[in-house]
Amino acid sequence: MINQNNKIMKIVIGAAAGNVGSRIAKKVASANHSVVLLGNKLDSLQNLNIPNSSSHEVDMSYIEQVVAHTKGADAFFWLVPPALGVSSLKEWYDDIISSGVAAIKEHNIPRVVALSSLGAGAADNLGTVTYVGNLERAFKEVASNVVFLRPGYFMENFLLQKNDILKNGYFSFPYATDHDIPFVSADDIGDIAAEYLMDTRWAGQWSRNIMGPSNITLKEAADIFSAELQQEIVYKQVTYNDVKNQFAQFGANDTVQKELVDLYMALGDPNGAYATPRTFEGNTPTTLEYVIRNKFISK
Repeated sequence: MINQNNKIMKIVIGAAAGNVGSRIAKKVASANHSVVLLGNKLDSLQNLNIPNSSSHEVDMSYIEQVVAHTKGADAFFWLVPPALGVSSLKEWYDDIISSGVAAIKEHNIPRVVALSSLGAGAADNLGTVTYVGNLERAFKEVASNVVFLRPGYFMENFLLQKNDILKNGYFSFPYATDHDIPFVSADDIGDIAAEYLMDTRWAGQWSRNIMGPSNITLKEAADIFSAELQQEIVYKQVTYNDVKNQFAQFGANDTVQKELVDLYMALGDPNGAYATPRTFEGNTPTTLEYVIRNKFISK
């Protein structure tokens, strides 16, 4: 674990109302640092009730707004929040990457932590896995000290299927039953990000994989849900066309639908992003059982 020092810092957090951003905000504020929360809904930021913080409603794709609220930052956390109602995810990523680059360059921010992905930039046509590779390359050009956190699949994304799980007894992905996935909790990502943001002793440009306690197959995930919920939960494999149609129902245009299917196909490739070998530092403690117990059942 990275040790914290005693310096009071100004830490700017993008998309601070999200699962990862809010976890970071609570951690750094509890260490008495000054926190600047950025997000697209002011009330969501203020409802976090983070001490020693200021909240600012910004469009993260607007360079001027991001630059205005990152002045004097000692550390900066940046990610590209999910979006469906955009013309293309590539353009959305490019715009938010540009805002982050401008802020880092304008204010010479000493340390940067950015959310990336396992397999970042490994190939073209991998959807957002390709696009976070662009983020890494762009940030390396302007940030002397930057860490790219590369997580696997968020455990919290199961909450998007909560109704089907609790009422219909199944969850679905377009993957084979035995496809194993490095499920990771947003809590662990936030905790690791907070450690880097609060520490002034690390330097350089590097990446860190974040892969949860172990890879889990979809069958194993179903068994875990069944045990924790005390009801039978099964895994239902759907087609990539089913995934495409689902995003269409959520309002995504044809371009975004294709980009998201490209992403799902990349994550389902047995030799792709989720085939990344594990190292000791990639292991994180929070289990799927814990997330079900504390975020599924209790809410």
